[in-house]
Amino acid sequence: MNITVFGGSGFIGKNLVESPMLNAEIQGVSLRDASWKKTAESADIMINLVGKAHDHQGTASEEDYYFANVELVKEIFDVFIQSDAKLLIHISSIAAVEEFESEEPLREDSVCHPFSPYGKTKKQAEEWLMQQILPENKKVIILRPPMIHGPGDKGNLGLLYKIISKGLPYPLASFDNSRSFLSISNFCFFISAIIKNENQMETGIYHICDDEPVSTKDIINIIKKVTNKKSPNLSVPKILIQGIAKAGDILPLPINTKRLKKMTGSLLVSNEKMKKALKITNLPASAHEGLENTIKSFG
Repeated sequence: MNITVFGGSGFIGKNLVESPMLNAEIQGVSLRDASWKKTAESADIMINLVGKAHDHQGTASEEDYYFANVELVKEIFDVFIQSDAKLLIHISSIAAVEEFESEEPLREDSVCHPFSPYGKTKKQAEEWLMQQILPENKKVIILRPPMIHGPGDKGNLGLLYKIISKGLPYPLASFDNSRSFLSISNFCFFISAIIKNENQMETGIYHICDDEPVSTKDIINIIKKVTNKKSPNLSVPKILIQGIAKAGDILPLPINTKRLKKMTGSLLVSNEKMKKALKITNLPASAHEGLENTIKSFG
């Protein structure tokens, strides 16, 4: 079996290409390579990781997002249709549904409220793919993960690690939340299980995440455990933190309103549909185990 991973040079792609869970010939393909379409022709399965994620510096235009998250998806789909590949796994994002807060677990039929150009274009790509007519021998599986983390991750977990590992007090203890994450090991497990059991699955959209949600306080405690730091937690008044975050929307501060919402808001995701389709009871790694592995890699 030949698996082609579009976007194989990124954080997720490198981990997927090197994963021992996928017992197959795997090649990462860059769309910057002029011959990528010809290279992909021999694939039995295609996995699309290409896309533009959140732009915290604010330098990307809406056109940049549309090109990376919609137009390139259309090109990859055209190659998929013309090839002998039977399965296209497209990695979307839970941001296509909700980007900041949801107290109830988000399901595949939840009403979508994408906010940013990232979330909106991810949703546009999903809608376009679901409108396409597929030959009987081909399937398209669209996956919506929350934040994926693991060795090489440079997201908000890294920011928390820098604060706690230096022994600095954590100033957001007044916020109480619960969020769904996805460790890279569980991500690779889902991909492997889909490939092995694709006959059991139907074309459509599926949410994937760790089984257990965790709070930011849980993550702080894991960082303290890994780094052996005993820095205090400070319950700074929420209104003060929110004011600083608003200033960060204008000034080059380490926190702004979007980052604050992601660090302190609750965003829950349900993976029941996927687990039922694959007949999975438990994932290989718990949410805490996955986070601990990621945090250890920061040292």
